Amino acid sequence: MTTEAPAVGRIVLLTASHRVAPGLLSWPAWRALHAADRVLCADPHHRQLSYLREAGVTVEHAAPSAQELVDACAGGRTIVVLASGEGEPVLTDGLARLGGSGRVSMPDLELLPGAYDLPGARLLDLVEVMDRIRRECPWSSQQTHKGLAKYGIEEAYELVEAIEDGDRDELREELGDVLLQVVFHARIAEEGGPGEEDEPFSIDDVAGTIVEKLIHRHPHVFGEETASTPEEVKAHWLRTKAIEKQRDSVTDGVPLGQPGLALAAKLASRVRTAGLDVPLPAGQGVGYELLALAVRAEAAGVDPEAALRAAARAYRDAIRVAEGHPGNVEG
Repeated sequence: MTTEAPAVGRIVLLTASHRVAPGLLSWPAWRALHAADRVLCADPHHRQLSYLREAGVTVEHAAPSAQELVDACAGGRTIVVLASGEGEPVLTDGLARLGGSGRVSMPDLELLPGAYDLPGARLLDLVEVMDRIRRECPWSSQQTHKGLAKYGIEEAYELVEAIEDGDRDELREELGDVLLQVVFHARIAEEGGPGEEDEPFSIDDVAGTIVEKLIHRHPHVFGEETASTPEEVKAHWLRTKAIEKQRDSVTDGVPLGQPGLALAAKLASRVRTAGLDVPLPAGQGVGYELLALAVRAEAAGVDPEAALRAAARAYRDAIRVAEGHPGNVEG
């Protein structure tokens, strides 16, 4: 005669991303919740609780130890633990120690993700963190668009340097710094401005604007137009942009505050794209010589600003060698 082993039960650790709207759980999660003998949650303010109660799921406010949870599974019972944002590390560590001891008949253990992050979900964390910093940090709470402008320029240059260095870790960090500037300015903009015409807007408005612009300027992706080469894509882009802006001059929209070589190249590009015949202004001095070089570089498909930076970096390395430092060492 054989004796059946007692049923050991089952522990389900249910996780749900805080970046997904509460109540949006997967079907396996809802099935596990409704089928469980008990549903436990240590956090009385868990964001899912009200939605579970509306769905008829009884949730007990309890924080059992690992041993207590194992004992609660006796007789084949299923216990679902609704995990907090940290994932209940104390409980899971305790269960691991019990299982590793070999002295306890452990129930089946299952980690059940109830909701997954979508691509870009960490951007929600950034918006939340920026909002708190704006409210509580003595320095950040006083910043203005004008006061932050210089940092935007600095971060953009540091991003370019990381790209030129080919340093992937540095690139990731500098992209984050540039993104911070965007989120910071958008957070300030939520508060509006001193005048009635300064309507507030949020990071969602910023994202919505660029999404609409990208869709509108890519009819070969989102519409019925076709484009099989980069040149055809650029032609689509320029036509759409011209219709949108309705500019009086090809120079409209060219920021005059950018570095001189980049400015000269951008103006030359606008002239060439528009098919205009504009002779270079006559003048003496280094400025006019640099203007001619920048226009020539742009016509040849060379970014004069990047070319000068590359030459300057080589010059910097030569200086370091002359000073007795090892060659080709980034300082």
